[in-house]
Amino acid sequence: MKTSKECVLYDRECIDCGECDRCDLDPEKICDNCGKCLDIRDDAVIKIDKIILEPEE
Repeated sequence: MKTSKECVLYDRECIDCGECDRCDLDPEKICDNCGKCLDIRDDAVIKIDKIILEPEE
């Protein structure tokens, strides 16, 4: 008995169309996980509002 997998883009059974493997920025290209479509920054900023030190014994 063959079990079918669900399409990740549409509410249907997967038909192996390959649309989910396409690049979001260039539909002619297969996605290579470059991350250019994501808003990823090389650095992050953390605001420190308090420093708690252990008391010396």
